[in-house]
Amino acid sequence: MQLAVTAADENISAQAQFLAEQLDLPFLGVVQEKFIEDFPFVLRRGERLQLCATGRKAPGPITVDFVAGAAAHRRKYGGGKGQQIAKAVGIRSGFNPQILDATAGLGRDAFVLASLGSEVRMLERNPVVYALLEDGLERLQAAAQTDAELAPIASRLSLEPRVESAATWLAEQGAETVPVIYLDPMFPSRDKSAKVKKEMVAFHDIVGSDEDADALLSPALEACYYRTVVKRPRLAPDLDDHKPSLRFEGKSGRFDVYTKHGVPV
Repeated sequence: MQLAVTAADENISAQAQFLAEQLDLPFLGVVQEKFIEDFPFVLRRGERLQLCATGRKAPGPITVDFVAGAAAHRRKYGGGKGQQIAKAVGIRSGFNPQILDATAGLGRDAFVLASLGSEVRMLERNPVVYALLEDGLERLQAAAQTDAELAPIASRLSLEPRVESAATWLAEQGAETVPVIYLDPMFPSRDKSAKVKKEMVAFHDIVGSDEDADALLSPALEACYYRTVVKRPRLAPDLDDHKPSLRFEGKSGRFDVYTKHGVPV
């Protein structure tokens, strides 16, 4: 067992204990991460849910924040519909397809796509990541009550009930019933350079890589109507060794697009 749950203070202890019971994890009570030795990671329940590495030299916590920080900066200055991700999924003036993000992770790309005008449903199978997503979405919806810019974005972003397998979920959908499917499976990271933030290295450690990622493509292609988009590291092999219809390449990553029906012009 490498994960436990802690509470930020006594006032929130009951909520933290309930979370621990939901996730079937040990509850350590109110304790600072730097004093924890038996668990390399904890979920800290405070005003926001945080995934924290423990020990005295641990990197910063990971949380899902759709309201401030990097998400707010990209929403305001990220390049709008000129971004590669927008082109890859087919967003253009007057056309904002419904999108299923079947490997939502921390929801960053899903939030960008919702910010650009598409209705986005998120699917996530990891229970810890799901809890972080759920917490971030709740805080987004709360902030949207008083923020006119966030309100329409919050209305377009939703989280599906947690599943054990995204591939199985996709296979259960009707043929061509999902306009656009977006896949960003966790790829084994070999980059130990300073470019990779220490907290994201910790995130990879606890979530691991999606060893069954190849199994996602076939049911996604069956279920999508317009296209399936796969986000990959620039030098990674094609998912399931299936060559895409087109690619959008960047310095470190790319978007592989598998088209079925053309998007409206």
